[in-house]
Amino acid sequence: MKVAQLHDLALEDMAQTLKVIAHPVRLEILLHLADSTKIDVTTLCDKLSCGCEASMMSHHLTKMKAHGILTSVKEGKQVYYQVARKEVLNLFQCMLKSNS
Repeated sequence: MKVAQLHDLALEDMAQTLKVIAHPVRLEILLHLADSTKIDVTTLCDKLSCGCEASMMSHHLTKMKAHGILTSVKEGKQVYYQVARKEVLNLFQCMLKSNS
């Protein structure tokens, strides 16, 4: 694979990642996941300022998981989510710093 092709693939991946997280609810999910190692849907719904219902929260989490931003683990009946790509968290923290 040529450097230009690799570069294009990396740029496409970055663009897709930014596209997925470019939603206020998903950014707030990242904010709460930055402070926890893992968190379940119910807890996230309680913490989010938008008052997101569990079904809508699951939609956002599923989309982020499908793009490799989050992973999930099932413990009993609960499903816990955590950030899979730490570079996304680093990017998010840089964005927070630049806005303060």
